[in-house]
Amino acid sequence: MNPIRHAMLGVSIVPLLGLGACSMPPQAPASTVLTARLAGSGEVPAVMADATGAVEATLATTSNVLTWKISCSGLGGGATAAHFHGPAVAGQNAGVAVPIANALASPIVGGAVLTPSRAADLGAGKWCLTLHAVANPGAEIRGQISVRE
Repeated sequence: MNPIRHAMLGVSIVPLLGLGACSMPPQAPASTVLTARLAGSGEVPAVMADATGAVEATLATTSNVLTWKISCSGLGGGATAAHFHGPAVAGQNAGVAVPIANALASPIVGGAVLTPSRAADLGAGKWCLTLHAVANPGAEIRGQISVRE
């Protein structure tokens, strides 16, 4: 093959290869990790409590399956209930979005399938988690759920 023609062929193919790489759509992450720190100061209105807690959750982006692990300590008289609430931003109350069964001992582990709109609200930071206790039946500690960076 003629060397000039060979070089010209290479020059015309290289840009086409580059275009193929540029047209690939970005891959969405398979899941989103969510966290929250729980404290009495997060309650609305705030509660004076020595209890603390943390939530680590994962939301599968294609199936909207939410799984969680909640740890807590120092609850006044022990835990009585736990709930994810939403949609609401920090400082606002909202109805129960997902009740949590067997929330009496730490760590609390569970999961639920969310509707697409609930998954969107959760990912937008519009959910919180509350833990109720014997000393504060209305709720003792709360934390706003956010996407872990």
